Amino acid sequence: MKVYTKTGDKGETSLLGGQRVRKDNIRLEAYGTIDELNSFTGMILNFPIDEYDKNLILFIQNRLFDIGAFLAAEDEGAEYPLPDLRKINDQDISFLEQSIDRFDKDLPRLKNFIIPAGSSLISWCNISRTVCRRAERRIISIEDKDNKYLQIIIFINRLSDLLFVMGRKYAKDFNVNEILWNNDL
Repeated sequence: MKVYTKTGDKGETSLLGGQRVRKDNIRLEAYGTIDELNSFTGMILNFPIDEYDKNLILFIQNRLFDIGAFLAAEDEGAEYPLPDLRKINDQDISFLEQSIDRFDKDLPRLKNFIIPAGSSLISWCNISRTVCRRAERRIISIEDKDNKYLQIIIFINRLSDLLFVMGRKYAKDFNVNEILWNNDL
């Protein structure tokens, strides 16, 4: 099977149900941003992090693939039946919350805004966090009368919080001073 199909050469692509849409469709913006987030988050695995963190990142990446597939699926006007897709559930969200709590309990109390810098690892956490926030905005832009994206939005919201806390955790783990925002500069 060839990687290129030439079916997108005129600025359109297919959703999972077979419907053709323009490549600037908000649904594609949303799952394209999820794909971008997945790639940036994967960069964190290139650093010497502990086993719990590696497994957490792999969990996140797998859930992001699930989210991307779910966002690419559209029942309305589907030309063929949609596959069964794994949906984000309360346990997925709870796992992120437990991880945030696990990391945050050993961190100094936050009293200032933190500049997103300090090391490559911290920067990748913060790049991922900002892309995560953009993904959240794109998902919210999709019309959703039935709230079928609510669990996804909650998951993505928690994920951005987790990525922020991970950046702080790695500053502590690798003895990197957090750079505090100074509005006098």
